[in-house]
Amino acid sequence: MSTSGGAEDENAKVIETCLTELSAADFDVVRMALSDGISSAMEDYSENIKSELTKAHRTVVQECIENADKLTSLHSAIIHCDQIFENLEQVLRGFQRDLGSISEDMKNLQKQSASINCELDNRQKVRGELSQFVDDIVVSQQMIKVIVDFDASDRTFLEHLHELHRKIQFVKSQENKEARAIEDVEPILEGLKIKALEKCREWIIIKIGQFRKPLSNYQVPQHQMLKSRFFYEFLIHHDAVVAAEVQDEYVDTVGKMFFSYFKVYSSRLFKLMMGDIATKDDLLGAEDVTKSSTIGSLFGAKPQVRNRATVFSLGQRQNLLTDDFLAPLIIPHAAKEANEKFQFESLFRSIHFALVDHCSHEFLFLTDFFLVSGPIAVELHKRVMSRALTQLLRSWDEKISINYDAISLYLCICLTGKFKQLLVDRGIPNISWYWEEISNRLWQRFDQVMNLHNDSVKTLDVRKMQPPPDTRPNYIVRRYAELTCALLVITELGGPEASKKFDSILESNEDAVEQLIGRMANINKSPRDRFVCFINNYDLILGILDERVAIDTRIRTIIHELDQKAINEFVEISLAPYFSDLISFVNDCEPLIEQQASQLLVRYNEKLTLIIKHFVQTWKKSIDAINGDIVKSFTNFKNGTTILQAAFTQLISVYQRFVKVTSHDAFRNLPAKNEIVNIHHIMIELKKYKPVF
Repeated sequence: MSTSGGAEDENAKVIETCLTELSAADFDVVRMALSDGISSAMEDYSENIKSELTKAHRTVVQECIENADKLTSLHSAIIHCDQIFENLEQVLRGFQRDLGSISEDMKNLQKQSASINCELDNRQKVRGELSQFVDDIVVSQQMIKVIVDFDASDRTFLEHLHELHRKIQFVKSQENKEARAIEDVEPILEGLKIKALEKCREWIIIKIGQFRKPLSNYQVPQHQMLKSRFFYEFLIHHDAVVAAEVQDEYVDTVGKMFFSYFKVYSSRLFKLMMGDIATKDDLLGAEDVTKSSTIGSLFGAKPQVRNRATVFSLGQRQNLLTDDFLAPLIIPHAAKEANEKFQFESLFRSIHFALVDHCSHEFLFLTDFFLVSGPIAVELHKRVMSRALTQLLRSWDEKISINYDAISLYLCICLTGKFKQLLVDRGIPNISWYWEEISNRLWQRFDQVMNLHNDSVKTLDVRKMQPPPDTRPNYIVRRYAELTCALLVITELGGPEASKKFDSILESNEDAVEQLIGRMANINKSPRDRFVCFINNYDLILGILDERVAIDTRIRTIIHELDQKAINEFVEISLAPYFSDLISFVNDCEPLIEQQASQLLVRYNEKLTLIIKHFVQTWKKSIDAINGDIVKSFTNFKNGTTILQAAFTQLISVYQRFVKVTSHDAFRNLPAKNEIVNIHHIMIELKKYKPVF
């Protein structure tokens, strides 16, 4: 079975080979063979191939015989070339071996170079750190000598103190590291630190002690302390207890110094106060003429007149809020030599300007020298200044309580606000508790003084006044106008913002004066003179306010409304004697016209005839008489002409209404209507009295 299987495989291969050769054979030959017969064709083809191969073999052999010499020399050349190539191969193999060795050497050199560089870097780092370490812990003989022997005020001492501080800080940072050299240097640094602390403390205490010297400029030792500020910084870092002791000593010493300074300065300034100041008798309702003494009256002495101009008028005192606010301080001895005297508010400004300057300078020094900021700096500043501020409050209590000058008190209130803001602008703690205390006391006293003014006006008996009040503006009203104007000008320049307390005080004062004007007006018997009194006094107040106060105020609005009301009443009273029938006719007939009561209007025909005839005959004379009465009634000519124009305006308005009433059908057939004066004629006549200014 196996033998037959192998034969079949071989036959298949033979067949496959034949097919392959057949596919590669010449197609024409194959076709010819197939056409002539396979056997004969194959035989012929085989014979041809054999003959061609025999012929080719003979040809090749012949050519080899002919070229035998050439083939021999070619064979020799090939053998020689093989030898040359063999030598070249050996040389190249040698080069290859050498190159491999060089590459390995280069790799080894590269590794050695990297290793050497690493070692060099490590050694340089170690050398630098070790050198720095040695420099940081080594205590030189020069340092020891300077710290122990040199005076603390020497600049060299300060330089070595910085170096000592740095070394101590470095040694502390190395405590948890294994550096045995630290153990050797620690005792030396500790001894130097104790010596340095002792010298720093002693130097600062000596400088603080210089503040106690009388008449000395305390800013000089402060400047020296700032130059050596590191002394205190050294104390803070290395002995907080000593640093706190030094700080407490400074607070106590400088606090006493400021206490003494402001106590002496304020007492000396108060000796320069003007002698002619306001007293309890200098009130709005006080009479100018005082009673003469009994002895004086026997010899006919003239009554003494008290000049109260400075009590109620402002003058140039408002300059303290503007140009003179930051003026130099008052120097007591220089002012005394020049025989200068000052008002209360000027002393108040000078003392508090000095306080603001010292507070500003002291706060900056504390933050710089004691290295504090924020709430700690504010508290330290308060500790330094509190004693002096408390003393000032006690001193001001006494002076404020006897001050009867309302303008002065209000100026001080405004100055308080400006000084507080000045500290804020400088970035200094504004010691608000002190300003609130002083402001409250000033407001309280200001309210008391204004109440005294009000009470003096309310209790004034106008029947006993000398000279008796008349229709002219009264001097008490002028005082009120001057005082109110002064307070409003101060408010405009630098007063408290929207103070309801201040507005309430002014309104109370205005109410008291309004009642006084009413009492003075009632002394006049005729209603016309009463209104003239009202208008003259209100006009006086408005004139003073309009001249000096730029802002619109509630007080002016109130006075203006009262003035206009009085003017309207006066105008009606002034027109009544001359045109009462005409006015009464218009007032009676206008309601009847609105009610369309024509039958009732007919009854007024006869009255209307009389009114027209009387008006035609007297209107020019009446206008001239009204002009004379009004102009002569008022001390202010401009006010009189204004009221005159108001009266003429009222007359024109009434006459227009009169003409309108006469045009009603009820008066259609009235003959007297033809005589009615044209309103344009009246207006032309009134223009003659129009002021030229």
